[in-house]
This record gives sequence, structure tokens and C-alpha cells, in this order.
Amino acid sequence: MQEDCRKVLLTFSKTYVELSELEQLLSPVASTYEAFAGLVQELEDEGVLTMVKAQGRNGRTPSVAFKYRLHKPALAKGFHDELKRKRHLFHPALSLEAYFRLGPETWENDRPFLEKIDAYLRQYGLPGDEVPAPERSVALVGDEKWLSEGRGREVLERCGLWNKMGVLPVSDPLMFAVHPDCSTFTEHFHLIVENKTTYQALLEVLPNTCFSTLIYGSGNKITKSIEQLERQFPLPGSHHLYYFGDIDLEGVAIWHRLQKQRRVDPALSFYHACLAKDPLHKETTQRRRDEAVQAFLSHFDEENREWIDTCLHSDRYYPQEVLNTKELQEIWRQWSWTITTLRT
Repeated sequence: MQEDCRKVLLTFSKTYVELSELEQLLSPVASTYEAFAGLVQELEDEGVLTMVKAQGRNGRTPSVAFKYRLHKPALAKGFHDELKRKRHLFHPALSLEAYFRLGPETWENDRPFLEKIDAYLRQYGLPGDEVPAPERSVALVGDEKWLSEGRGREVLERCGLWNKMGVLPVSDPLMFAVHPDCSTFTEHFHLIVENKTTYQALLEVLPNTCFSTLIYGSGNKITKSIEQLERQFPLPGSHHLYYFGDIDLEGVAIWHRLQKQRRVDPALSFYHACLAKDPLHKETTQRRRDEAVQAFLSHFDEENREWIDTCLHSDRYYPQEVLNTKELQEIWRQWSWTITTLRT
């Protein structure tokens, strides 16, 4: 009961607590006045609660004060002691350091999973193979969706195990075409395009470029399928990724989500060519994400930044289709020639 009481009080946000608030907070763990007063007196003795003398006590037996000051450091001691005990009991690979900072609520939510993970590690140790997320999820906690749809990855990252558990992401395959000579390349350039029309237009000239792949992003799907790149394209050498999408709020947001996973530069040759055209008009319900917009704009000069920002604040936008097939192909050939020239 004492530990439950501490956990409840740790969720209280204020420094001072009125008697009525204290009664409400502790009602789930103390159903009678005597039990409630006994808990309060224990907390007073431990220095967790200090009576505000000016408010006095209620005169009942046993008596409690009408107002207390709540000392969180003293309150957290029991929680920290519990973590220290668990840290010595759990498998050494399972780190609990993050929970000292995150607090008892997060610990209580995660503890049932951590105990199952600990049991797995004690029986099998760290896995030496890689398996799909649902398979590993069943082995760890008995729920095939815990890693892919639940909080599994979050918990494993929190306890320092995500990169050690050999979890293969389950996502749609990455859709791409390859340069016929890419196996001889020492550097690999990858162009990701948002829409199918642009992909089809550029496919014909892929062999005339220095790019190893042309990747069809399929809108938001690319933010998951890109995880498969190294598995589907296991050639040695450095990799450079570029992205070309619509100049609208959603196109910018897709690039930004991708960029947060790994370095993906905007394909500026294509974007500049779009900006030389007249924008199209449409009513939009797309949501503006300022962080994404500012990150995207940082790749352009001041004049283009202002113009793109103006368009994104209005009903003007540039779909990839403002560039026709011949224009797209010529831009890619020229850009590829520039890359090749700079590297020779």
C-alpha cells in the first residue's frame, strides 16, 4: 500500500497539497479514514509530507494537517530503490537507467514487458540472428503486433535493446529500377521520386545516368520501405540519396519524414526547373508542418525561399507533372553529367 501511495503522489504536479486533494488522491489505496491517516503519518515521518503549521490539524484521531508541502525527492527515493533492486536482478543487457529520469508511471507501464524480456534473455541470451518483427515480438512478449503496432520499439529503445534484438522491419518492398552497370560502381546515387508518372518518364534514361537506382516513392510509403534499401541493394560502396516530390505541403512533409531517418537531399535540379514554371492552383486541406517547411526552404536561395513559402501559404503548388517527359529526362542527364564531372 505504501508503494502504491508513493506512485500516486508522484503524479501530483503541485508543491502544496490540501487535505481534500490528499484524500482524493489516496482514496484508491486507503478506503477508511484510519488507513488514510496512517499512511499520511508514515509519509510525515519519512519527510515526504511536511505540515503547513499555519493551517493547523483536523482534530480527529489520528489527526492530519489541513495542508502539506510535498517533497518529491524524498518521495522518489522508494521508487529509485526499487529500480536499483531490479537493475541487479534483471539481465545485464537490459538497462533501466532511462526510468530514473522518466518516473514511476512509465516504469509501471513498461515493467510487465521488461519482465518478459528479462525471462527471454535469461533463457536464450541476445539473439544471433535477424527475424521479422512479428516473430521476434511473439518470442519476447507473446504478442505478434507488439513491435510493429504497439509500444514495443519504444520500450526496447528505452532499455537499450532495440539494436541488439535482430528485428527486421516489416514494410512494403522498396520499388526501384537498377542501372545495368551498377555492380561496377564504387559510389551509388539513388533518385527517389514521389509519383508514378515521374518514375515512368525517367525510367527510360536511367542507363544514361550515373545513378544506380530510380526509386518509386509511392507517396508516404517511402518512409517505411526505404528501410529495405540495403537489404534489396546489397552492393558495396557509399550511398547518396536524393528526393524529388511535389512542391506542396504534403510533398515537403514526406521528404522531411524521410530526411529524419537518413540523409536524403532534395533533388534541386528538378525543383529549380519546376520553379521556373507557373504554379498550379488548388484548394487544399493539407496541414502545414513548420519544421518540415523550414528544413526544406534551407536548401534554396533567398528569392526561391520566399516564393516557395508564399506558395505553401496559399493555394498554389507545383506538382512534379509541371515538367514533361522530355524536360525530366534532359534535366536528369545534365545533372548526372555534372555529378560525373565533379568526381573526375
